[in-house]
Amino acid sequence: MRKTYTVEIAGIKRNLPLFEVAPGVTIAIFNMLGDTIIVKAAAAALAEHLKESIATAIVTAEAKSIPLAYEMSAIMGIPYVVLRKTYKSYMGDAIAAESVSITTGKPQKLYLDEKDRNTVRGKHVIIVDDVVSTGSTLKAMESVVDAADGHVSEIAAVFTEGDADWSHVVALANLPVFIDSDSAD
Repeated sequence: MRKTYTVEIAGIKRNLPLFEVAPGVTIAIFNMLGDTIIVKAAAAALAEHLKESIATAIVTAEAKSIPLAYEMSAIMGIPYVVLRKTYKSYMGDAIAAESVSITTGKPQKLYLDEKDRNTVRGKHVIIVDDVVSTGSTLKAMESVVDAADGHVSEIAAVFTEGDADWSHVVALANLPVFIDSDSAD
């Protein structure tokens, strides 16, 4: 049976499965896809924290945080944009930036569809993610928003991860990164 790490998000408890993502490095995996209760609770809590925001749009990366961005969009009454991980020809003159996710360990690009440029151009936006871990995806999202002449006013996530300084991120909780001391040698 897989070990888990128990968290509480907006008053709701979940047991997150633990996975080794590198030799001696284990993280709790938060996957909100299909968990409507968590999505709604987390979105409401984050929207409450951001109620004074001047932002007029939400930007997120494909895929796990899409339902969170949708629900926050509905609560806050502002549109959301999804940065895609694969370019398709119908996306036209897309803007792209590269990141390396802790869960994949490989470079990936994020694309802003041409049709969504006007939602970002000249606007203040909230970048939304499920978990902010290394900051690589955040940097890529910020690069895309900047290239589209938008302005990041806030960054929000259900969780931050690890002991980096995430004070600039509105988050509901922090997840630890478990380091096996035996593999550090």
